[in-house]
Amino acid sequence: MTNQIELLFTLDEGYLKPLKVALISIQLNNPKQAFRVWLVHERISAASLANIQAFCDHLGFAFCPIKVDGSQWESAPTVARYPKEMYFRLLAGEILPKELTKVLYLDPDILVINSLQELWETDVTDYLLAACTHAGLLDLATPLNKVRLDLDHVYYNSGVMLLNLEQARAKIKWEDISQVIEKHAAYLVLPDQDILNYLYGKYALLVDEEKWNYDARMYAKYLARSLNKRDIHWVMKHTAILHFCGKPKPWSKKHDNRFTPLYLSYQNMVEAFDVEKS
Repeated sequence: MTNQIELLFTLDEGYLKPLKVALISIQLNNPKQAFRVWLVHERISAASLANIQAFCDHLGFAFCPIKVDGSQWESAPTVARYPKEMYFRLLAGEILPKELTKVLYLDPDILVINSLQELWETDVTDYLLAACTHAGLLDLATPLNKVRLDLDHVYYNSGVMLLNLEQARAKIKWEDISQVIEKHAAYLVLPDQDILNYLYGKYALLVDEEKWNYDARMYAKYLARSLNKRDIHWVMKHTAILHFCGKPKPWSKKHDNRFTPLYLSYQNMVEAFDVEKS
C-alpha cells in the first residue's frame, strides 16, 4: 500500500451524487492506493453525511467531513452554478488540520480514469499549488483574463489543484481575499478562480492539462493541437482526470459528447450501490 493521498472536496448537498461518481472512479482506477476524503461544507445534513460515510466505507476510503461557518462569505458574489462553498477551498490551509502538509483538491464534476500517484508526488515544495490552464487550440480567453485581472502568468483552472498547505497557511489571508471581493466583485466572472489567479497565481506550478485536468468539451481541440497524436486511445491510457467543465453536466440528459457514456457507466455503478443499500 502506497502513502495515503489526501483528497479535498468543498460542496453543498446538491453535488453529493456527482461526488460519489468521482469517488468510485478514483477507487476503481487506483485500486491499491489509500485515500482520505475531506469534505468541507456548511450545511449538509447528518443523513447525507452518513450516506457518504457508508459509501466511503464501501470503497475503503477514510472520510472526514468538516462543517464550517460560511457567514464570512456573505458578501462574496455567488450564483446557482458557483455557490458559496466554492470559496472554502481557498482557505484549505486554515480549515484542514495543521498536520496535513498537502492536499489534492478536486471539483466533483470529474472522472478519474488513471492513477493519481504522479500528480500527488509532484514536488510543490517551492510553490503554493500545482494546477493547469485550459488554453484550447486558439487561446482567446487567456489574453482577456490577463488584461481583466492584470496577470503576468497563465490563467489557472481551480478545478484540480495540488495545494501546498504549509505555503497556503503562510500566504493565503482572508483579509486579502475580502479586500478583492469588496473592491472588485463586479469584475469577478468565475469568482473564486479569479481571486485565486489574481492573488496567488504567481505562486503556482503549471502541470499538463491533458493529463491532470482534461476539459471533456475540448477533445477536438486537443486532438488538433497534438496533430492527431492525442486521440481517444491516448486519453484512455494517459489522462488521469477528465473534467466536465461548463454546462450541461454529464448527469444531465442534455449532455452528449464522446465522454458521456463513460461518465454514465460510473454513475450506473453508484446507482446500483444505492439501490442495493436502500
